[in-house]
Amino acid sequence: MSENPDRTPGASDRDALKEYEQDLRKAERKVAGEIDPGARAVVVAIAVLLAMVSLVLPHTGSVTGLEVLSFAPEAAAERVTIVSKIFVYLVAIFGIVVSMLALLTRRWILAWIALCGCAIACVAGMLAWWSRNTPGVGGVEPPSGVGIGLVLGWISVFVLTFHWSRVVWARSSYQLAMEAERRRQAAEQEAYASALYHKDPEQPK
Repeated sequence: MSENPDRTPGASDRDALKEYEQDLRKAERKVAGEIDPGARAVVVAIAVLLAMVSLVLPHTGSVTGLEVLSFAPEAAAERVTIVSKIFVYLVAIFGIVVSMLALLTRRWILAWIALCGCAIACVAGMLAWWSRNTPGVGGVEPPSGVGIGLVLGWISVFVLTFHWSRVVWARSSYQLAMEAERRRQAAEQEAYASALYHKDPEQPK
């Protein structure tokens, strides 16, 4: 039985290693840009729904979150502070819009943006709550306290912050594992090629 003279010993092993490395690179590129929330997707979807409901419920007094967003005269009458407005905008932008986009597209960058925005919203929500129970300049107290919409919105961004952080961290850990595996495979391939060279320096790599 004739053999291929161009087929050097160990060439099939090197081809297999090269193919394995290419598969690892493809998997790494795919993981780098995507997330897999798994069962957390249901929890995130529910939290987004709660954030949406919070905007139609009273933020303070009879003023809803939507009225705070639109700078309605009712919001001015209730002396809605700037921190309450910032909180409602953060809930609408990051808790609803960006979170929905991240959930639908499975893009890691959107999940990371949603995480950062919701984390800031948690702090803004605490300040908004504090502003509804603290006298203002000259000891003027706000007409109304904390509404159910503010409470529900605050809880929803806390839930979103926790679950987005878990999703982003899980993806980052998996990518690091893929990178470590690719480095290990590259080191093995280099060691194998070096061993073949020392065995027969005239043999082409």
